[in-house]
Amino acid sequence: MSTREASSADEPVIETMDDLVAPMRGGEKPKSDWRIGTEHEKLVYKRAALGGDRRAPSYDEPCGIRDLLTGLTEFGWEPVEERGPDGTSNVIALKGADGAVSLEPAGQLELSGAPLENLHQTCAETGRHLEQVKAVGERCGVGYLGLGMWPDKTREELPIMPKGRYDIMLRHMPRVGSMGLDMMLRTCTIQVNLDYQSEADMVQKFRVGLALQPLATALFANSPFTEGKPNGFLSYRSHIWSDTDPARTGMLPFVFEDGFGYERWAQYMLDVPMYFVFREGKYIDAAGLSFRDFLDGKLSVLPGERPRPSDWWDHLSTAFPEVRLKSFLEMRGADGGPWSRICALPAFWVGLLYDQGALDAAWDLVKHWSMEERERLRSDAPRLGLASPIPGGGTLQDLGREALAIAHQGLASRAKLNASGDNETGYLETLDEIVKSGKVPAQRLLDAYYGEWGEDVSQVYRHSF
Repeated sequence: MSTREASSADEPVIETMDDLVAPMRGGEKPKSDWRIGTEHEKLVYKRAALGGDRRAPSYDEPCGIRDLLTGLTEFGWEPVEERGPDGTSNVIALKGADGAVSLEPAGQLELSGAPLENLHQTCAETGRHLEQVKAVGERCGVGYLGLGMWPDKTREELPIMPKGRYDIMLRHMPRVGSMGLDMMLRTCTIQVNLDYQSEADMVQKFRVGLALQPLATALFANSPFTEGKPNGFLSYRSHIWSDTDPARTGMLPFVFEDGFGYERWAQYMLDVPMYFVFREGKYIDAAGLSFRDFLDGKLSVLPGERPRPSDWWDHLSTAFPEVRLKSFLEMRGADGGPWSRICALPAFWVGLLYDQGALDAAWDLVKHWSMEERERLRSDAPRLGLASPIPGGGTLQDLGREALAIAHQGLASRAKLNASGDNETGYLETLDEIVKSGKVPAQRLLDAYYGEWGEDVSQVYRHSF
């Protein structure tokens, strides 16, 4: 989630719809300037082999999360601090050439990578980050899991990070859904941020990304355990979003309606209830209030004040649908996973969305689906994986073969070569193997659980980064 660094008291107030669509319109870029931004989270635990007990470390204990962040500064990262309620400053993020390192609510460590030109750079960035966190972790007796959800931890066993927006969200989540706290505390994801060159280009990419998000959910499904036992899902992380907060999640039927564009997205975001307003280094609780009231100077927690562009940017980061629009498009359907799958997710979406021929072919796969069919597939994929039936007959496995063939063609057309002369298609190999076998990562974990692990989920820690 986003990390705020400063207030902006000298900004103009938002006056018009043009001001509201400015972030989206300002994201337009010529194809030559399109970039790839990859975000990935990992679970942090104390390693049993070094005297730990596989618990999630707190923020301020010796060799806890704060010390991990501080340790990363030796690699050139600069700390970002936030003032707590007691006036003390806490390091809650890092910024550097490779983007930003930030904290999820229970200490999940996230890299929000820099915008890069090609997948070779993206995978190298991921490798650098993992090497750095492992080096610091070795000294602190800390390990990392690449899963979509804690396999064995209850909510009560997990620490809370000292970030102001999380305090507000933790209070608000139980009011609007039964699993919002699980989303915040127990899950990890991989996301990809991609560019567009025009409003029409954004719309086509948004529709393809949204319709195919269940396929990504199935391919990357990696969260079959809850509190030490199988939970009946392959991606429980994805299922959690089905009852987190319906006002800010889901498959967004209006995206497929005629006339969808920047202004319709802005109208949707105006109807998403607020979480907070950031003023003078502090988060003011505005959970459940209306941004439309804020525009009219009628926000109860800041009477008479009207929003500034930075307030709108903050608010744009508080909707959590399967695809999200800010000044770029975020693909949000995948569970956390190991290095190979962190590289594979951007390869999948770049292959489909960054070549016009591939984008048109991908849209042809899904354009005839009804909204009811999309919703059903969104519901099935977390449980059934690649066995999920698709509209018109067949399964997600069949769709996966077609989509990956298109992605291969799209990446080959980009012709982005590394020093060895290889194009970007190699990053799809792990997905090719998943589709060929029909077994998603969670099913392999379940096979191990019922087989060699002897129904002991703690064995999953042997497969940490």
